[in-house]
Amino acid sequence: MGSDVGLESSRRFLATWLIGGLVAGISVVAITAAWPEYSPLNIVGKKKKRPVRVYMDGCFDMMHYGHCNALRQARALGDQLIVGVVSDAEIIANKGPPVTPLDERMLMVSAVKWVDEVIPDAPYAITEEFMRKLFDEYNIDYIIHGDDPCILPDGTDAYALAKKAGRYKQIKRTEGVSSTDIVGRMLLCVRERTSSESPRHASLQRQFSHGHNQKHDDGGSGSGTRVSHFLPTSRRIVQFSNGKAAGPNARIVYIDGAFDLFHAGHVEILRLARGLGDFLLVGIHTDQTVTANRGVHRPIMNLHERSLSVLACRYVDEVIIGAPWEISKDMITTFNISLVVHGTVAEDDDFEKHDRDPYDVPKSMEIFKVLESPLDITTSTIIKRIVSNHEAYQKRNERKGESERRYYEGKSYISGD
Repeated sequence: MGSDVGLESSRRFLATWLIGGLVAGISVVAITAAWPEYSPLNIVGKKKKRPVRVYMDGCFDMMHYGHCNALRQARALGDQLIVGVVSDAEIIANKGPPVTPLDERMLMVSAVKWVDEVIPDAPYAITEEFMRKLFDEYNIDYIIHGDDPCILPDGTDAYALAKKAGRYKQIKRTEGVSSTDIVGRMLLCVRERTSSESPRHASLQRQFSHGHNQKHDDGGSGSGTRVSHFLPTSRRIVQFSNGKAAGPNARIVYIDGAFDLFHAGHVEILRLARGLGDFLLVGIHTDQTVTANRGVHRPIMNLHERSLSVLACRYVDEVIIGAPWEISKDMITTFNISLVVHGTVAEDDDFEKHDRDPYDVPKSMEIFKVLESPLDITTSTIIKRIVSNHEAYQKRNERKGESERRYYEGKSYISGD
């Protein structure tokens, strides 16, 4: 009798346990289906993955599309890119006077669409103390640099400590441009202006566009550097593009110009223009148009180089490569442009004095607006900085030109993009 009671109790317990387990199981399935993020299966024993943070530093003087491509490659190696901008004092001590001061360089780097954070006054070389700060305070996982060697004045590798710590990664250098090269182009322009009677003087822009070397009577470049061998590809343009079209009801703002020697003044006017709508379309004038309006020594950068620099800016959604000088009704309709803007500080601020005002049509449609430029900087401003300190930049380029020569002599293929 007692055994029968015990057996019945056991059966009831087992039935209760099975039913309870089934109900609990159904509850878990229901929760998982309705709110997968709150599923116990996701919560129990799972630690949230920390984003991979990578660090890249540089002078970013005369910032160009080569810098931007390096930052794009660095960003691809992690989830967040933190960029250190070297101080003016460190650049002077290690390379010579910078063309653009720290505040302008900070603004330029911050505007690159692949950059998440910026650290001012970074050291030129990665010291033990600064490396610890990167790892401990900024939670940096890897330090990134290009495949071109960065040698300090004492002959040592600027990234030796990062390599020793096993926290160093390398990207491929972007060929065809460097700050040294750009300064060299301007120094060539200065030299050509002094001999403008020579038939050579109208050929600089063509040389810059096609990558030919300019040899002077002294057997050298005269600037301590080589002229650009930039080879534009469709792949590079795709890499820099947003790949997003404007929505059907988007307010599209249009601004055009040469955007030569892309600088902080350009960045700030683009920022203001982008704030006036949902989509910023930028028209970039052809080399021929720029030459016709600004003289035979312009542009310093060719059309494809200027297009990449503009595309890298976080405020820009799309560009027209080779935009017309005059804005037509057909163009406004084709691109569904809502507003055309122009800055108060520009090389072409006297456009109304031309035989035909390029903004006649948008003005007649009452969709034209003049924006107060935040910075009084133009391409001519940058060139004047070079001219005013001509000898110092000449010496700097001669030193840098030697290291560039060694790099290209020892150059071998490295995979990457």
